[in-house]
Amino acid sequence: MADAPMRRTRPFSVTAMPGFATVAAATILCLYAPILVVVAYSFNAGASIQVWEGFSLRWYAVAWDNGAVQDATARSLALAASASAIATTLATMAAVATARGRFRGRTAVYVAINQPLMAPEIVTAVALLIVFAQVKLITGVQGLGYLIAAHAAFCIPFAYLPIRARLKGLDPLLETAAADLYATPWRTFRRITLPLMGPGIAAGAMLAFVISLDDVIITEFVKSAGQDTLPTYMLGQLRRAMTPEINAISTALLGATLVLLTCFFLLTRTRDN
Repeated sequence: MADAPMRRTRPFSVTAMPGFATVAAATILCLYAPILVVVAYSFNAGASIQVWEGFSLRWYAVAWDNGAVQDATARSLALAASASAIATTLATMAAVATARGRFRGRTAVYVAINQPLMAPEIVTAVALLIVFAQVKLITGVQGLGYLIAAHAAFCIPFAYLPIRARLKGLDPLLETAAADLYATPWRTFRRITLPLMGPGIAAGAMLAFVISLDDVIITEFVKSAGQDTLPTYMLGQLRRAMTPEINAISTALLGATLVLLTCFFLLTRTRDN
């Protein structure tokens, strides 16, 4: 008897499971419906956050003319830019060391760099608060530098991951060829490695900037009087009363974050291609 023809089995796909589309749609709705409500009511003409009274840009104008919002926004942008620059620089150095270096304990270094991603953020915030309190007590130095250092420390792993991924994807033969042509290690890095790492560095810097710009917990623990950022200012206003002005600020912050994240994913896609 001839062997029975073998059945063709389709590869398993979770999208083909019954009810997958319904569960996915419900999940997306639960995640994004509250955000859409905030965006919609930021254009409400009235002062109510529950009753729609017509379309208006009134609350965007109110937020724009608010001196406290202007100060908090400028401080947030300066803080995010400084922390992102520091974190990206250190993350680039760490990525080169762990991706190209050969030394004992490299895995432990990798784990230590990514520790802020694994530990609860409030634990990091409390630890930074204790350390900075001791430094302030010993040196007597105050200022925004502590907040910049705290944000930079927290943002390092977010910048490190895309940079290291980019570096691991580079062909090491390019660096070997440069060395064969008598290029010094520094010249090889400056003329070959660093330009090729550019998309990863830019993506890491954008991601670190977004993380710093949106951070609340670490900022709330580390900041001193008069150092409110835009997220902590919004938190303080929510403790008093919820107004459509907060919706307008939230929508503007969301828009800025989406622009930066879109750029990040475009750079990542370019890197993968």
